Amino acid sequence: MVFLHRQYRLSMFVLFLTIECIISLQLLDLVVPSYVPLGTRAQLSCRWALGPADILYSVKWYKDGREFFRHVPRDLESFRKFQLPGVDVEVSDESGSNLTLTPAVPATEGRYRCEVSGEGPLFPTVSDHADLNVIVLPDYGPIITGFYPRYRLGERVRVTCTSGPSRPETTLAWYINGKPAPSSAITHFDEKYEDLQVTKMVLDFIVTEEYFRSNGFKVKCLATLPPIYWRSNEESAVREKKVYDKFIRIKEERGSKADRVLSKAIICNSLWQNVVIVSILCFKLC
Repeated sequence: MVFLHRQYRLSMFVLFLTIECIISLQLLDLVVPSYVPLGTRAQLSCRWALGPADILYSVKWYKDGREFFRHVPRDLESFRKFQLPGVDVEVSDESGSNLTLTPAVPATEGRYRCEVSGEGPLFPTVSDHADLNVIVLPDYGPIITGFYPRYRLGERVRVTCTSGPSRPETTLAWYINGKPAPSSAITHFDEKYEDLQVTKMVLDFIVTEEYFRSNGFKVKCLATLPPIYWRSNEESAVREKKVYDKFIRIKEERGSKADRVLSKAIICNSLWQNVVIVSILCFKLC
């Protein structure tokens, strides 16, 4: 009976310790950037909390299941780095919970996990993970080609927006006078450039009266790689008044004909004066 009582007390004590460790050790927050531009430094953060009776045993970081950094306070070498392609810790704080990696390369992409453990005998452990993607931003664009400064009513507009090579594919969108262009007027193209993607989008529509505002209209191309890249380019055109231009040309042509008639009249008048002078001289000599 005494043995059973002691066994019961021991079981309850172990259960109490287990519950206390589970409740006390908490992983509060894990920050891993979803997108990191190629060549920039990613910052990782793992925020945790220990209870009053807890002692930190270790903080470990993994990528795709492989450990690349650890902090064990009681070890002589409390901070250790492990070689892993594409991953190297450049800066760490004293707790090992905030890391700055060296400039990102394609191999930096992957799943990152932070694992925090308490001291024995139970070594309670909590962890969480998040994915990091390395992206390549376009080095130019968006560029609009095929657009003219003047358009007539009923004329066809066919313009192309091109964004530079990127990874993943850049998202393009067309706007006419600040409003999204109709999907029926848009054609999308992709081109491979090594391991990157060149994105093109054609806008094709007929100019109608609704597009002209203050004798003109605007088109805009927006290129995005959410949530870190937003670029746009805009072009504007004025309305070409065909009747007005024709009137100007007719006026200029009429002006040219009048000038020619006037020149002929001056020449004829000059010749007539010469004839009169010659006739007078002949009359006097005779």
